[in-house]
Amino acid sequence: SPHDITVNGPELAAHAIRSGLVDEVQMIVYPAVVGGGKRFFPEGVRMDLALVEQRGFESGVVVLRDAVRDVSDA
Repeated sequence: SPHDITVNGPELAAHAIRSGLVDEVQMIVYPAVVGGGKRFFPEGVRMDLALVEQRGFESGVVVLRDAVRDVSDA
């Protein structure tokens, strides 16, 4: 595609990550621990990330934008 594509959801994103199609990851971190849920990154995959941008908000939410340097099997 000539334009950026956003992939949301852990299962679909896992396929894109394993296929080497992801060049940037954006994480929105909330200041709360819930103790469960789906993994953010797929199991068995190692990603080398480089922080591109970070933004903090008064609520404690932090948005992290990372470039993907390399993806490999762990």
